[in-house]
Amino acid sequence: MSRPLTISSWPRAILHMDADAFFASCEQAIHPELKGRPVITGKERGIVSAASYEAKARGVSRGVSLSEVKKICPDAVILPSDYETYSLFSVRMFEILGRFTPDVEEYSIDEAFADLTGLRRSFHGPYGMIAQRIQETIHSELGITVSVGVSLSKVLAKVASKYNKPRGLTLIPGRDIHIYLEKIPIEKVWGVGPNTAAFLRKFGIGTALDFAKADERFVEDRLSKPYREIWHELNGRSVYPVVKESKSDYQSISKARTFTPPSRDAAFIFAQLSRNLENACIKARRYKLAAERLVVFLRMQDFRNTGMEIKLSCPSAYPAQLFQALKEGFGHVFRPDCLYRQTGVVLSGLMPERKIQYTLFDDAARIEKMSRVYEVIDSLSQRYGKYAVHHAASLPTKLQARHEGERGDTPTRVSKLLKGENARQRLGLPMLHIKI
Repeated sequence: MSRPLTISSWPRAILHMDADAFFASCEQAIHPELKGRPVITGKERGIVSAASYEAKARGVSRGVSLSEVKKICPDAVILPSDYETYSLFSVRMFEILGRFTPDVEEYSIDEAFADLTGLRRSFHGPYGMIAQRIQETIHSELGITVSVGVSLSKVLAKVASKYNKPRGLTLIPGRDIHIYLEKIPIEKVWGVGPNTAAFLRKFGIGTALDFAKADERFVEDRLSKPYREIWHELNGRSVYPVVKESKSDYQSISKARTFTPPSRDAAFIFAQLSRNLENACIKARRYKLAAERLVVFLRMQDFRNTGMEIKLSCPSAYPAQLFQALKEGFGHVFRPDCLYRQTGVVLSGLMPERKIQYTLFDDAARIEKMSRVYEVIDSLSQRYGKYAVHHAASLPTKLQARHEGERGDTPTRVSKLLKGENARQRLGLPMLHIKI
């Protein structure tokens, strides 16, 4: 069932960049006094969102409760998450990557793919030198480190970037693929889930190399298209292109809000849920999408979830149209005797708004007026900040903080404003190298 791997060294050169402990590294870059110390973000949630490598070395991992952190790492510096600053670092990081190649795919806030094929002549050096210059530029300008992998395909590049973290630089040319894949468990391959891994193990495929060397007939007969594509990628044949365009083809959009202390106040919890709906709809309208279904869910203090899905009478991304469904869902899942710590909504069954077909029972004139109202709301939000105009249902979120007590700390970028800034309007700058 297996066969040898024979691939030329560099038919393509795909780079994967993965920031090291990104959120924690951003905090250490802003606060140099924290360098070398165990830093944890997620104070507002009560669990670890990100941990620096110093904290990871002490046994701290993502998702651990902060009470447990204090036991295993008493000297940990625990900070509230500053997502605004992390986003700004992300933008700067991708901008630096774009200086080296125009073909950049922003995969997540701290990961990107880039196509370096053919750039050796421009930079007068090998692909490894180009990757190293990218690393050095990011560290020099932002004060954070990234791990970089370069190989013939996106899957192999991702294998390479994970191979030697943090601050790793790994190249996997075609002739060396087998060396890097032989020790990687099949379930660690990007895109292979636990069920597929368990299935492959039944046929003696336990490592990435086993899978890459599997016979093509076996792969074609036994596996679906996504796994056949991964098989080709592991063999050095680039199937997944580097997509420069921003993602706009969402199947669903979810928004959740955690708050402390936990609450059983129906008005406060529904207000948080309303803000979830507003946030999800803002994103849907940005991409000109409308939802056919609405999912409402609540998370209790003991982390149990309760929720329901509602089929909408007409696809929409306008909260005013969806509030009745939201109230219906909330009434079914909320229990006054339970303590809740998180709310969330999911807009699913998304479709382009241009494809909506109204029935005889839909008030098309009213929907058109609503569309114009939300165009104005979105315009005001762009000029004066998010939530410059918001629905009365979410007003309690303004009157009561999401996080109170020791978890109520605000991030530096929010608590310390630059000259001319206010709570709604701030410059697109992190608090890096800025004296307050």
